[in-house]
Amino acid sequence: MIKPPRFTADDADRAHEQWGANCGPGAIAAICGMTLDEVRPHMGDFETKGYTNPTLMWATLRSIGVRFSYRGGHLGQTNWPSHGLCRVQWEGPWTQPGVSPRAAYRHTHWIGAACDPVKGIGIFDINAIGNGTGWCALEDWVGMLVPWILEECVPRANGGWHLTHVVEVAQ
Repeated sequence: MIKPPRFTADDADRAHEQWGANCGPGAIAAICGMTLDEVRPHMGDFETKGYTNPTLMWATLRSIGVRFSYRGGHLGQTNWPSHGLCRVQWEGPWTQPGVSPRAAYRHTHWIGAACDPVKGIGIFDINAIGNGTGWCALEDWVGMLVPWILEECVPRANGGWHLTHVVEVAQ
């Protein structure tokens, strides 16, 4: 079941201004039923780095004490968790053959995903928190939010994306 997050757009803006909260902390808070301020002490060196790599994601989930299982990487666009987190790789020159994989790391994004038996797959994206919940249908995320994110935030992206990490999180 998809539950609204325990934080608002105003809370997200405040957390971003105070400690740099972005997609990683937002997705964790939404999926784990926490506020951003409750997630903050579990985020290790996030405030120094400003991003959540997979290693930090696993450490944060362990620190929170939730059970989770990593389902693998490079999973295309169809291997969604029933309740969990996904790391999205935006595609562009940084994902072309021969380019160091490190170049692609700067062009990733964490989202939450949950499967509702009636509504299908829902996506939590911190960029949609202004809609009241941050949750939207997968089709709306793909058709409306992804193009907006790429246009506004990922210069030189080619419009493609894929899931690099999928994590099931126990409810």
